[in-house]
Amino acid sequence: MKKERWQKEKLVLRRYCEEDIEKVAALFYDTVHIVNRKDYTQEQVDAWADGHFDLNAWDESFKKHDTIVAELDGNIVGFADMTVDGYLDRLYVHKDFQRRKIASKLCDYLEENCMSAHFTTHASITAKKFFEKRGYHVIKEQQVIRKGIVLINYRMEKSVQKRKDT
Repeated sequence: MKKERWQKEKLVLRRYCEEDIEKVAALFYDTVHIVNRKDYTQEQVDAWADGHFDLNAWDESFKKHDTIVAELDGNIVGFADMTVDGYLDRLYVHKDFQRRKIASKLCDYLEENCMSAHFTTHASITAKKFFEKRGYHVIKEQQVIRKGIVLINYRMEKSVQKRKDT
């Protein structure tokens, strides 16, 4: 019984494919709406909620990056992508699954498989600790004012020794 449950909840990381776009966009909207709503204007959130989200533009963007989708029990619960030069462009995990270390597994995969030995990301004040634990350090702090609220974002970098294939 336990083994069956474990198998059912097994996390699968796989490359993004075109058929994923609507589920990925829904996950992004849900994450933004519930968790990161202060990082976006109300107009942006409303546009995504009403389906005015440009899926074609997103699909094109994902195809240019190394985008990995996290799937649990057949449902997409997270995704992340990295450019060839090591820029971690997006990292989203559904709020109900954030404690399962899915974000760490997505980052592990991308960092291990990226062509670059130098990684860069932007982090909100809440994501800063996550990236610091992964060995990133702040190289720039930026204040953003949205509707009178001051938000702090960070540009963070990490260098790693890449293994040479023999």
